[in-house]
Amino acid sequence: MRGFAMAEAAAAQTGILGWVERTGNRLPDPVFIFFYLIIALVVISVICAVAGVGAFHPTQIDEATGQSLRIEAVSLLAPDNIRLLWTEMPKTFTHFHPLGYVLVVMLGAGVAERSGFFAAGMAKAVKSAPTSLLTPVVALVAMLGNHAADAGYVVLIPLAGILFAAAGRHPLAGIAAAFAGVSGGFSANISPGQLDALLFGITEEAVGASALDPTWSANIAGNWYFISAMTVIYLPIIWWVTDRVIEPRLGAWSGGASAGADADGLSPDPSAEDGELASKGLRAAGLAALFVVALWLAMVFAPGTPLVDEAACDGIAAADCSIHTELRPLYTSLVAGFFLLFLLTGWAYGRATGKIKNHRDLVDMMTESMKDMGYYLVLAFAAAHFVAMFGWSNLGLITAVHGAAGIQSTGLPLPIVLGLMVLFAGLLNLFVGSASAKWALLAPILVPMLMLLGISPEGATAAYRVGDSATNIITPLMVYFPLILVFAQRWQKDFGLGSLTAMMLPYAVWLLLSGVLLIVAWFYIGLPLGPDAPVSYVLPGTGG
Repeated sequence: MRGFAMAEAAAAQTGILGWVERTGNRLPDPVFIFFYLIIALVVISVICAVAGVGAFHPTQIDEATGQSLRIEAVSLLAPDNIRLLWTEMPKTFTHFHPLGYVLVVMLGAGVAERSGFFAAGMAKAVKSAPTSLLTPVVALVAMLGNHAADAGYVVLIPLAGILFAAAGRHPLAGIAAAFAGVSGGFSANISPGQLDALLFGITEEAVGASALDPTWSANIAGNWYFISAMTVIYLPIIWWVTDRVIEPRLGAWSGGASAGADADGLSPDPSAEDGELASKGLRAAGLAALFVVALWLAMVFAPGTPLVDEAACDGIAAADCSIHTELRPLYTSLVAGFFLLFLLTGWAYGRATGKIKNHRDLVDMMTESMKDMGYYLVLAFAAAHFVAMFGWSNLGLITAVHGAAGIQSTGLPLPIVLGLMVLFAGLLNLFVGSASAKWALLAPILVPMLMLLGISPEGATAAYRVGDSATNIITPLMVYFPLILVFAQRWQKDFGLGSLTAMMLPYAVWLLLSGVLLIVAWFYIGLPLGPDAPVSYVLPGTGG
């Protein structure tokens, strides 16, 4: 089977998709991409420093002249920067904002995944769906399953094929719908999660490095309203494409309900738990979830609550203060909230099903989840130094100022700028699969540049994540792409790489177009992207 898949993949390496695959495969690992970019950044900083490249800071005033402060490019080979590199290396790494956010959330999510809670929850939701609503339920559970990390790919996608076949429908249509939801709708969800912690940590690092707004801090719920709207819009799109485009193209299924379910010795039901035992575990997890929600509500509404800063508006003009200002501790507590939610629901499920017998099992699961983060730690080390050195050189802010001026000179409306950013992120996603790696590359320039144009850091993050997710399902460089191909070949042995890409292409096109329209319309209407997270932005001190 594996040899057949490789032969099919080789045969499909023609045309544009073949060029994308060959080009992407020649790219080095993202860790070394950052290493090479750091070398290039050093060279560019030296050239720009010698040439006297600079820009006027949009908010800082030179007290001696009364003019805007001019920011000059600084060589990374200057003694001060060399000293910073070597003496601040531990601090540069450990103070990288995404690091703490992601590790804290993953400590809890690792327990929920390894205890089987995520897998059982998705399987239960999909199995309970009426046949007529099978497609939208699969798509919705797939998008919500993004919080479950690998479980969405490994459990839900093959399960969707089995359930479609059992309903007399083509199993490849089920695989396509689940893949489109898990990966194409990667950023869509009804609640923030680990991806929000990861991306907003990088955004905060970019804002801090630019020194444009020292008062801005990341809010994990900064895209909450937007990603919820993505879920509402993506769901009917995936439903329509599956039932009206993909399934008619595949034709009627006549292979039976289990023709490929046990291929390669795999169980026809990827959910490992016995039905009654899983139901018991899910009930226990539900009670644990209610406990966490009640605890957070108590910390907001009970007298003397720690998550409401009632003194936040003291000394601030009434026009500049709102309920969101007082609730900022609540927003910043959400990282810890999701950690506790995932941890307790996973622990409750594991205790009820016997997966967690004592506290040592719980600690082992948390330890294993940190082992899985090993590659991310290496990537974060490289990304942290790239972002920090960008800030030391002043090139990020200088590029942002000149880039903003260039965009303003074109006369393009700001919503169109956001739409173009979505398309750019989608194109880059064909070559660099890691969401965090791409955003760490783009954020130091794009976030301050868009801030100067009047687009908030939350708006920049929202536009990026639309483009980042839509094209996941058509690039062979996405790490799960070969696995999805194997799942499909269990049902149709001649299904190759080109077949999978062609099947997913309509989803990618419609998701990308709808995402562009959504972000453009969102900016035109001026809706908040999340609690205390406007899409438009005014630099402090500009009075604009």
